Amino acid sequence: MLRDIDNYYLTKEEPNKSCLLALRSIILEQDKDVAETQKYGMPCFIYKKKAFCYLWTDKKTNEPYILMVEGKHLDFPELEVGNRARMKIFRVNPNRNLPIKKIHLILKQALDLYRDGIIKI
Repeated sequence: MLRDIDNYYLTKEEPNKSCLLALRSIILEQDKDVAETQKYGMPCFIYKKKAFCYLWTDKKTNEPYILMVEGKHLDFPELEVGNRARMKIFRVNPNRNLPIKKIHLILKQALDLYRDGIIKI
């Protein structure tokens, strides 16, 4: 039986479906303490029970993005603040190869905020 979270991915059309599934795998392989749940109707990735990122698609462009919960602590020009005070997003073009090294670097720095105690768990 499929979980609601699995249905989130399976109901997406290509190329977003493949892109989101690839991002899901990349996020989950970052650390043994990273798990997936669903919050606000979207995939939420937690580190030791504390949310650190979400996957979503932009309502206007329909492009996938990773929303970094503690984005204000991350300094990457690729991360967009928009009108958010705390969170930042990393947009992904589903029609291009994923920037794997950049994604790994952003995720590592985000998780290090929790591992190093900057963000309390």
